[in-house]
Amino acid sequence: MTTLKGKTLFITGASRGIGLAIACRAAADGANIAIAAKTTEPHPKLPGTIYSAAEAVERAGGQALPLVVDVREEAAVEAAMAQTAEKFGGIDILINNASAISLTGTLETPMKRYDLMHQINTRGTYLCSQKALPYLLKAPNPHILNMSPPLNMEQRWFEPHVAYTMAKYGMSLCVLGMSGEFRSKGVAVNALWPRTAVDTDAMNVITGPDFRRRCRKPAILADAAHAILTRPSRDCTGNFFIDDAVLAEAGVSDFSIYRHDGVEEKDLIPDFFV
Repeated sequence: MTTLKGKTLFITGASRGIGLAIACRAAADGANIAIAAKTTEPHPKLPGTIYSAAEAVERAGGQALPLVVDVREEAAVEAAMAQTAEKFGGIDILINNASAISLTGTLETPMKRYDLMHQINTRGTYLCSQKALPYLLKAPNPHILNMSPPLNMEQRWFEPHVAYTMAKYGMSLCVLGMSGEFRSKGVAVNALWPRTAVDTDAMNVITGPDFRRRCRKPAILADAAHAILTRPSRDCTGNFFIDDAVLAEAGVSDFSIYRHDGVEEKDLIPDFFV
């Protein structure tokens, strides 16, 4: 399979950034996209709402269903899954992309922020997977893809921001466990993570424009996700994929299209956990 035409994707955090890039890439094939996010009104610092994302998906060639979803709320997630399946006839793919970040040390991390990261990242991923699985188990080529890092148990990835690392690794632990649990049933569960920092509007808020220039564009993750999601689910599960390695395996040799003009490969900023 080389296309996502007619497939239904449920993508959390798809109102902007990486989630929206993945949505639009799938939409270009003619996929159906459930845009599950909280943003209904423009944020003062972050552009994009579920409605503007739906317009972008439809311009790209897909069908869109904008849904107001807080991934911390079980009833809301369950209802959104049911609404998606009713509109499009099922769910083929879940992308657990919604995430919260705070790159702070133990003494600088308020428990409210700790709870937010764990509720959205780890618990949200587990909850969305649990509620999607009854539909995925009926799909012909079902995939769960978590935007989370490889499980690299080195102290250097924990000591600067232990709360954030724990929350992101929780997403990856879902891959480790669920891929084994549902392997015999044909549901693929994988993780995808960038080799370098990725240029998003959220990154601009955290860092600034100079840093952003040295990041790859979100399209690299969108293309890598597409390459994973078009693989047979029974032959592709339990992997912790890195974006450029996925694309290299798919035959891509020129990665300049994912860089900003004037930036060389050696100037790119490496991401965490790789």
